[in-house]
Amino acid sequence: MFDVLVYLYETYYRPDACPDPEALVKKLSAVGFEEEEISKALGWLTDLAVTTNEFSDLFPQQAAFSFGTRIYVDCELDQLGTAAVGFIQFLESAKVINPIQREIVIERALAAGESPMSLDTLKVIVLMVLWSQGKEPDSLMFDELFIDEDDDPQPRLLH
Repeated sequence: MFDVLVYLYETYYRPDACPDPEALVKKLSAVGFEEEEISKALGWLTDLAVTTNEFSDLFPQQAAFSFGTRIYVDCELDQLGTAAVGFIQFLESAKVINPIQREIVIERALAAGESPMSLDTLKVIVLMVLWSQGKEPDSLMFDELFIDEDDDPQPRLLH
C-alpha cells in the first residue's frame, strides 16, 4: 500500500492533479501495482480526507492556540513505538506539522496497523498528510523525511 502512496506523491504534485478514481486505478494497474494494493491505498487516502475534514471542523483554532504536551496512551505507544513518537514530536517542535496535523498523522499511523511503526512508514504517512493538504515541507525537512537509515551507517550528531 505504501509503495502506491509514494508513487502518487512522486507522480502528482497535488492531490487534485490526480485523475478520477477509475482512471487512477487503471493507471496504477498499468504501472504494475496489484489491485489489492491499489484498493488499500485509495481507501487509506479516502479515510485521510475524512479524518482531515473531521479534525479541521472540530478543532479549527487548535493549531494556533495549542501549547500543551501530547500525552500518548499505552495502546498508541505500543503501536507507534518510541522512535515514531519521538519523530512526531521532532516534526511538531520544528513546526513542520501543527497539532491538528499531528493528530491526523497519529490517526492514520494507527490505521495502518503496523506495530511498532517503522520510521520509513511514518515518514510516508507524514508526507501524505502534508501532500493531501497541499503543503510541502521545506527542503531541509524534505531531506530529513527521505533519509534512509540503511544509507547512513554513521550516527548523526545533534551538534
